[in-house]
Amino acid sequence: MGLSISPSVLFFALTGAVQLFNLHEGHGNYQPPAIIEKLSSVHKDQVFASGNHQLPAGPVEAGGTSDGDAGSRDHSGGERDSPGLTTPMLKAFFLAVALCLALSSGLGLWMGLTQTRNKWTALLLVVAGTVIPVSLLVF
Repeated sequence: MGLSISPSVLFFALTGAVQLFNLHEGHGNYQPPAIIEKLSSVHKDQVFASGNHQLPAGPVEAGGTSDGDAGSRDHSGGERDSPGLTTPMLKAFFLAVALCLALSSGLGLWMGLTQTRNKWTALLLVVAGTVIPVSLLVF
């Protein structure tokens, strides 16, 4: 079972790491590469398409806020303190978690493919775990 889900675990760990730092969204002069934007859409919306991932520059209307300001509000709608040192530290921790998850999944994949008697079955499980989600995405 681990061999068949490992491609998806690797995918979500790596695309989640990219999204931690909003590298899938345009902001300022930065425009993400098309493949990063599309893979992010798969991670977030289960579609392989470029979307409007441009962060808004400012308020949408007078007195209102854009989605880009959502990080400065708490869930009750009240204002939060501006993010201090804890937000980058939490992002760094989650990045380490994502990279360790990818590394451990990759090592598990390697062990599953090399340390088994029936290598064809193991390879078939990995291929199925890759082809099935890609086919569902395309069709």
